[in-house]
Amino acid sequence: MENWSVEQVCNWLKQRNLGELVPKFREEEVSGAALLALNDRMVQQLVKKIGHQAVLMDLIKKYQQQKSGLESLTYCCETASQKFPEVISGKNLKSFFARYKTLQWTSFYTLPDFPYDVKCILAEKKCPDHSMRIRIIEFLQADMTKYLEGSLYPNSQQYNIVVNALLQAYPFLNEDGNGFLLWKRALKDRFKYVRRPIEDDEQVLRNKCKFGHRRGQTRKSSFAENKLNDVQGQVEEELAHLKGSTMDLHIKWLNQEYMKTQRNWEEVDNRMNVTIEIRRKMISDKAPLKDILRLFPFLRCPYQIFREFQLLTHTDIYKKTVEILEIYSENILSLYVVRNNPINIMLQENLKQHTEEDVLKYMKMTAACLLLPEVFGDDSSLFAAVNEEVKAVTPVLEVKNPFSVNSCEFALYIEREELAQLDDCTMALAALVAAFHVFHIPCPKRIHRTLNFLESLVFEV
Repeated sequence: MENWSVEQVCNWLKQRNLGELVPKFREEEVSGAALLALNDRMVQQLVKKIGHQAVLMDLIKKYQQQKSGLESLTYCCETASQKFPEVISGKNLKSFFARYKTLQWTSFYTLPDFPYDVKCILAEKKCPDHSMRIRIIEFLQADMTKYLEGSLYPNSQQYNIVVNALLQAYPFLNEDGNGFLLWKRALKDRFKYVRRPIEDDEQVLRNKCKFGHRRGQTRKSSFAENKLNDVQGQVEEELAHLKGSTMDLHIKWLNQEYMKTQRNWEEVDNRMNVTIEIRRKMISDKAPLKDILRLFPFLRCPYQIFREFQLLTHTDIYKKTVEILEIYSENILSLYVVRNNPINIMLQENLKQHTEEDVLKYMKMTAACLLLPEVFGDDSSLFAAVNEEVKAVTPVLEVKNPFSVNSCEFALYIEREELAQLDDCTMALAALVAAFHVFHIPCPKRIHRTLNFLESLVFEV
């Protein structure tokens, strides 16, 4: 970064959604060296918005920490090589640094310079057709191979960061919030396609043998089979790290305790705390939800979903959701946009049948919860299925008989499978918002205004 030109700095800003800062950085001729020399006062003069100031200073700080860590690592290795020359030979040290470099490039990955025709499509913010998608994927695959010094086996984290960089630079490629998985799948398939004809590369042969291939044999497999093999390989790799360890004992205990009717909740909390690191790694590596729930079945309990959310954000989402619905329910129901909505009509009919203050308050809060997408012009089918079958794959609520005191039911669904039964509308709304964070699920564009509103109140932004 120290040797970057002003234009390279500007491109770096654009890729991190800081394009608004580019004119000022050009005007002040901020090169890479100048960028790293900025202090708090200079940043305040260059950047007007506090949010942009915070993001920029954080990026600079992370780069400096990484650089400092690499320098200290170099010093330690040189010192060790002097003390133990027979252990750290030149060859071992070289391979050590090669591995360290491979692990570090993802932190500051920069997208490649796409061809002119691809740039034109991206500049117009048009969704590319099939052939153009292939062109983009080909360039990403070639660029990743260059960064990996010729290796054709990126790890899951490297796939994730490259796809994230693409979608941050060009958000319109994230089709309704589902683009991440599609682009990652296409990129992985491209690497498979490149590896397929290679027979003499040692790493390719080693991995083929690992997954049951033999020299000279061909095997036709469908897209679904390939995907299943990849997923199984990732899960087996995670479980291999767990087997025979204390983590394995904790996970076995959690599974046994989940089957009991009387559970030791204090011990459940302790063991969920101990296993959070491996759980978060599986989630960040996009392990299948069913495998995560198989190892950690208590994530099906609303209380543990809220607790996991609190561990990640230091926020009591259930308490915040109660406050939100109590404050905003009357205002939401008074809006003209929801006056003729079927939910509101159903509410008014049921209000006439009850006089108890608590029941009336509960019904109004339930209606306000279900009407939120209508207020923001979002797609309500991605928020809640009221007396209907769940169709969305992202987190969504299933609600039956919402205004019936005796027979109302709330449930949280993910990937069209029921995750948890919920007691009321407050718990349901809290679980819905928490699920997106806990399971790292991108929010669909057609519901993002509603969830942004809720998150802004939850986090007091």
